[in-house]
Amino acid sequence: MKEKSTGRKKTRLIVVLSLVVVLSFGFINLRDKEFDIVKNLDIFYSLFNELNRFYVDDTHPDKLIQSAIEGMLNSLDPYTTYIPEEDMADFNFMTTGEYGGIGALIRKGGDYALVSEPYLDFPAQQAGLRAGDTLVTIDGVSTRGKEIGSVSDMLKGTPNTTLKLQIKRIGTPGIIEKTLIRKKITIPNVPYYAMVGDKIGYIRLTNFTKDAGLETGNALKELKNQGATSVILDLRGNPGGLLNEAVNVSNVFVGKGHEIVSTRGKVKQWDSEYITSSAPVDTVIAVALLVNRGSASASEIVAGSLQDLDRAVIVGQRTFGKGLVQTTRPLSYNAQLKVTIAKYYIPSGRCIQALDYTHRNADGSVGIVPDSLIREYSTQNGRKVYDGGGISPDVPVEPEQIGNIAISLYTKNLIFDYATMYYLSHPHINNINQLKVTDQEYAKFLDFLKDKNYDYTTESDDQLDVLIKTAKQEKYYDLASGEFAALKVKLAHDKEKDLQTFSSEIKLLLYEELASRYFYQKGKYQASLDDDQELNKAVYVLQHPQEYVTLLHTSLPRASNGKSDAEDMENRDYAR
Repeated sequence: MKEKSTGRKKTRLIVVLSLVVVLSFGFINLRDKEFDIVKNLDIFYSLFNELNRFYVDDTHPDKLIQSAIEGMLNSLDPYTTYIPEEDMADFNFMTTGEYGGIGALIRKGGDYALVSEPYLDFPAQQAGLRAGDTLVTIDGVSTRGKEIGSVSDMLKGTPNTTLKLQIKRIGTPGIIEKTLIRKKITIPNVPYYAMVGDKIGYIRLTNFTKDAGLETGNALKELKNQGATSVILDLRGNPGGLLNEAVNVSNVFVGKGHEIVSTRGKVKQWDSEYITSSAPVDTVIAVALLVNRGSASASEIVAGSLQDLDRAVIVGQRTFGKGLVQTTRPLSYNAQLKVTIAKYYIPSGRCIQALDYTHRNADGSVGIVPDSLIREYSTQNGRKVYDGGGISPDVPVEPEQIGNIAISLYTKNLIFDYATMYYLSHPHINNINQLKVTDQEYAKFLDFLKDKNYDYTTESDDQLDVLIKTAKQEKYYDLASGEFAALKVKLAHDKEKDLQTFSSEIKLLLYEELASRYFYQKGKYQASLDDDQELNKAVYVLQHPQEYVTLLHTSLPRASNGKSDAEDMENRDYAR
């Protein structure tokens, strides 16, 4: 007995000593890290002080500190950023969708800024501002030569404050003066929804600011009242936003009690599970969800969770691949630090982060998650899905490539200017279909372009120039100079030919611009759906129920009974 007692004491002693060693190393590591922080802060302060005292030219301490902060944060990920006090209004707009201003988009037009799109029922439109108006002065200050960001800041301000504008308008001589009162501008998350086919509804969700879930739910209810038995949710180009609103949007289609996303980070307080908590609008209506490379963050949470729960067919292209979560931390002088605190994981357990910012390449560039680290997961119905690179669509659709000539016409404001002139000569149009660009109207547009400069280069031009440069460096050019010259002639683009080759996409850009002049933002979205390949594919899937259920490995949705939406969906959700 004595030997056993002695053995137990030795065992306890070894365990205690091991814990002491582990804890000691833990404290040593903690002290080392704290010492490193203090040491490096002291070095930075000393360097900054010496630099400002002895550098040969005058220094600007605020700019030096700004550069130091940006350099430090650039070594992490692009979402960890410093927000000085003067930029907080823009940051708040990104999270709330609200700002104080006149409610209009602006763009550069020569030396001045132009009104490109006034929002319906906001101060700019109510005061009679039109797309194409040139902003000459704002409160007596000339806008000539100012950057668009500076002009935008001049237009923004505290709601209920007065703003005086001097504008020039094509077709109207002299200066026009306008007095506006700034209002709180709230940009809707759902700017457009409509029926797009026989019993098929369409919802365009462009942001995830406050009330995104509520707006999506209300749009779905209205479409159901109009007879929709299936719906397309369009998240193309949606950069994301508030994580909780991604959960709320998912909750429109998924019942209570489902985990939509979880977060895990270094600090345990950021480890959370986000579970649907409200009554859904409809848990069985067929859903097709449109995504592309511009669908990121909260968009990927919605797309990924509905894919993992086999609740929607995903149509389009692979999404961006942002699986990182940020929060803000207050700093001195009303500044903020937006810092990445965790990664998020959708219901199957996968993280869709595509870029590895932790292990950078030797040159500082960021690599994608390698194939060797990509893992396979399963959806609720057993379909195979993968992590490490965004959300892959169930129905891939090749993206439409817009021609260089169309890009040139758009960026040089030629499509915009033609729409301005068209509006002046056709002030009263009541039907959006009247704006579809016929061959006759397109011919007028081509005539308008005859004395305009819209030169452009193609990728073939660029690649050939690189090849010629390389051949000259390697001294092979003289051996094949004739062949190079002949190839350059063959590849040279012909504007007249390109205007015909790419006429369909140029006509669509014209249609969208014209529609926005008469029917504002809703008109522009409606026009953009004309001959939309991804939308057409989604419509096809929804019009063929057997294909829909085969893609999801599920059964056909049941028709609604006579109960209210909330009662009916809740009962079906928990009856599974």
